[in-house]
Amino acid sequence: MLDCSDIDRMVEFWGTVLGLQARARYPDYVFMSRIVKGGPALAFQRVPEGKQTKNRMHLDLAVDDREAFIGKALELGASEVETHTLDSGFTWTVLADPEGNEFCVSEEH
Repeated sequence: MLDCSDIDRMVEFWGTVLGLQARARYPDYVFMSRIVKGGPALAFQRVPEGKQTKNRMHLDLAVDDREAFIGKALELGASEVETHTLDSGFTWTVLADPEGNEFCVSEEH
């Protein structure tokens, strides 16, 4: 469950980024399709307050092409926070969705 102010914008952003569909809508809640069959599902709830501090939990998304995924997310309203590279060469980028919720993007490892 992800708190948000603009539930429709968040459903559009995350639905497009993750390839999910809204499967159930209620006035202040939207439940999305599962990420994989039998796997977790993302849901949104409208709340009156905005994000105040760093997320206590965030999504780490492992994708085939990190740069292409980041480009798509930025076009949809994400913002880039920072990129990290370990000595081993493993790189991930921290992005924020349109409401400031951070998530990380790396290539499959």
